[in-house]
Amino acid sequence: MELRVLRYFLTVASEGNISRAADMLHVTQPTLSRQIMDLEEELGTKLFIRGKREITLTDDGTLFRQRAQEIVELVDKAEHEFAQRTEQIEGNIVLGCVETLGSRVLADFICEFHEKYPKVQFNLYNGYSDDIKERIDRGLLDMGLLVEPVEISRYEYIKLNQKETYGVLMRADSPLAQKESVTIEDLLKVPMMIPGRTTVHNEVLSWFGPEASKLDIVETHTLLSNASLLVERGMGYAVTLDGALAVQNKNLKFVPIWPEKTTESVLVWKKNRMVNAATSLFIQNINMFIRHGR
Repeated sequence: MELRVLRYFLTVASEGNISRAADMLHVTQPTLSRQIMDLEEELGTKLFIRGKREITLTDDGTLFRQRAQEIVELVDKAEHEFAQRTEQIEGNIVLGCVETLGSRVLADFICEFHEKYPKVQFNLYNGYSDDIKERIDRGLLDMGLLVEPVEISRYEYIKLNQKETYGVLMRADSPLAQKESVTIEDLLKVPMMIPGRTTVHNEVLSWFGPEASKLDIVETHTLLSNASLLVERGMGYAVTLDGALAVQNKNLKFVPIWPEKTTESVLVWKKNRMVNAATSLFIQNINMFIRHGR
């Protein structure tokens, strides 16, 4: 038995007329009639005596009306109490973030959440995926923003549906910087700097297939911020995502790889671990934003 149907029943009982009740509930008359008949069938009794112009409650209908009112009032009271509770929510949410475009989406979520719950404080930690996962496992972080591919079987997660595009960071005066995109063949001819994290490292090598053994890999890294200093000095070309902060360096240029290589960001938290009220509400809000195409 759904709460919605109880509200339908109470409206019909109050109005004494299916048509007026349907107008008030913004449903069609046949839909409302069907819902009432289904309710009677579920209860195994008649709730209304149906006349030509109005309907009245049977004895069972009168008893059920009392019980339905009690249920609806109790639910309304609980919803009001929880609404008041969330209005007063406070606490800390500790978030780990990798360098990604998903960080910008997450920033939108954080700002909108902060406007609704100004007493909640966010503590942000920047790192690489394995470091962030370890901190979540140890309870040092409530949540973490990661980039696929990543092993997340131990975590609950939300995909942010923000496309991340792989490309190469290079000096702005590099010959390849004049191109709209670079190919795998282009990258086989230059010194390469690629992510050191195993899952990403292996994925990058897979792009080259059998030719991967011909790559001139001069450096591996966890975060691009330090590798970008080497790129600026001409040591090599660094594979990265378009959301990496180091891409903003005016002496460097990001050129996407063709055929296009993409991934997505995921927000994760530990399975079967109690989170504080602020973090729980933050997760609910993000799910709501995503459902509504935010």
